[in-house]
Amino acid sequence: MKFVNCCSFAALISFGLFILTFTLDSQAQVMVNDKYRIEYGNFNSIAGKSTGGGKTLTMTSGQNAIGLYTGSNYKVKAGFQYIYSIIPFSFSISSTSINFGVLNPGEPITRTNNLTVSNGTAGGYQVTASEDHPLRVLSTGVDIPNTTCDGGTCTDSVSAAWTSPLTYGFGYRCDNVTGTDCASGFSDSTYYKQFSASPSAQIVMSGTNVGRSQETQITYKVNISATQPAGSYQNVIMYIATPTI
Repeated sequence: MKFVNCCSFAALISFGLFILTFTLDSQAQVMVNDKYRIEYGNFNSIAGKSTGGGKTLTMTSGQNAIGLYTGSNYKVKAGFQYIYSIIPFSFSISSTSINFGVLNPGEPITRTNNLTVSNGTAGGYQVTASEDHPLRVLSTGVDIPNTTCDGGTCTDSVSAAWTSPLTYGFGYRCDNVTGTDCASGFSDSTYYKQFSASPSAQIVMSGTNVGRSQETQITYKVNISATQPAGSYQNVIMYIATPTI
């Protein structure tokens, strides 16, 4: 799409979705890609448990008496292998493409999508977010800068109020839909943050309790000045969901 009007703009966000799950493999203790390296610790504490006629092998850690123990009025499931059968870890994004449409100077536009996590891991989980670059016209390198909010104080880790139509840039906030898993700093509905520049990332959502369908809403906001060059602006927001063990 081409824009010939000096005051017409378009902005588009697309999303990268990554779920890091942990499997126990005696042949590898390191997971690596072009941005991340995850190293496991010593596996000496891990024990196996074979169950059923098919001798299915599951793993547990930190237990000296793994297994299922039942009595007339109790049932004990000892070992982490019982957790995943109850609530498998999952992560989803309601929409993976957001179009802000035409932007007019001094008229902020917001769009939303929802993040949902189901978590059965003993140690909880976290979702981090980063951007590949600010909203940008890829052919020219012109950016809509990340917002610093009304007082010039908000960053990727510090939130602040953003209400003035004369404050420009791009930012986000998090609101709880179910649960209370949004990162801190968004209790005031006017507060926003910047996205971190990849490969750095900040936690946007996390939890320590087992639960199904913990949902948050991410609001993306963009506002431009009258001197912002026309063009089609875009970037990629990367979310990484990691279960904690």
